[in-house]
Amino acid sequence: MFAHGQAQTLNDVLSSMQSATESLRTLACSGGGNIAYRSTPSVNQTTAVVLIHGLASNMTRWSEFVEHTSLAAHFSLIRIDLRGHGQSMTRTRFDLETWSDDIAAILDHEGLENAIVIGHSMGAQTALMLAQRHSARVCGLVLIDPVFRAALSPEWQRNARLSPLISVAARAIRIANRVGFRRRELPALDLRALDQQARVALLNAESKAAFIKQYSSTKEDLKTIPHANYLQDMVEMFRAISTVETITAPTLAILSTGATFANTSQMIRSLAALSKVTIETIECEHWPLTEKPVAVREMIEQWIAATFSPR
Repeated sequence: MFAHGQAQTLNDVLSSMQSATESLRTLACSGGGNIAYRSTPSVNQTTAVVLIHGLASNMTRWSEFVEHTSLAAHFSLIRIDLRGHGQSMTRTRFDLETWSDDIAAILDHEGLENAIVIGHSMGAQTALMLAQRHSARVCGLVLIDPVFRAALSPEWQRNARLSPLISVAARAIRIANRVGFRRRELPALDLRALDQQARVALLNAESKAAFIKQYSSTKEDLKTIPHANYLQDMVEMFRAISTVETITAPTLAILSTGATFANTSQMIRSLAALSKVTIETIECEHWPLTEKPVAVREMIEQWIAATFSPR
C-alpha cells in the first residue's frame, strides 16, 4: 500500500517528469480511422489509470490532472480522445460500446492487463460500460458526476425521452456529411486554457453566472464538435446502463452538490446498486475538474491509495 503523504512529497518531481515522458500515440480502430491518446508509462507495467472525458470534450480535460497527480509513480496514465472527439475525429456513428471496445484495444496495444478507469459525466457512463463489457480489464472505477437516467431531474428526464428523435437527427446529419454538407475545419478545444479562464470567472457571483451559462451552452459546444457527434453524445449520455449490480470493481463516486441535472438522493440510491461503492460529495457545479481540481485529484489519490497496492 502506498501512503498518500509520501506520494505528495514526490509530486513536484513527478510533475516535471510528466511533460518529458508523456507521449501522443494513435491506434487504428475497427471501422476505420485512428484513436488518439496520450500515455505516461510507469514502472508498473500491468495496471493503468485511464482518464475519460465527457460530452463535447477531449483529453485536454485531464491535462492538469496528469501534470500534477502522484499516481504516475505507481500506474501508467492513459488519457483518450474518445472516437468522434479531439484528435480521434470521425463522422461515422459511435456509441458506449464502441468507446469501451476502443479502450480495451488500447490496453491490449500497451500490454496492460487492467485499469482503474476514471470518467467524468458521459465518460463515467463509458467507464460503466467498459466494466460490463470487459470486466476483467477494470479493477477499479472513479465516477465523477455519472448520469444515471433514473436520477435525472424532470427537465433532463424530458430531454432523455427525446433520445430516439435525437438519434434520428444525428443519423440524418451524418448522411448529409457523407455527400459533402459539413464544416471542413473545427477549432481545437483546449480545456486546460478554458479552465484557467473559468477560475477567474468564479471569483464573483456575476462572472460565476456567466461561467455556468457558457459551460452549459450547446451553442458553445457546437463550435468545436460536429453536430452529429454532439447529438450522438447526448444519446449515449442519457442511456440507461442496465445491470450495474453485476459490476464488482471497487468504485468511488464523486458528486457535485450544485449539479442541477440530477436528484442527489436518487443518484445515491442508483449508485448503491454497485456492490463496492464509496460516495463522496464536492461543493461545485457539474465541472469539479474545472472548479476544484486539487480537491478532486486528492480525493481520487487518497481513495486509490487506500484501495489498491502497487504491484
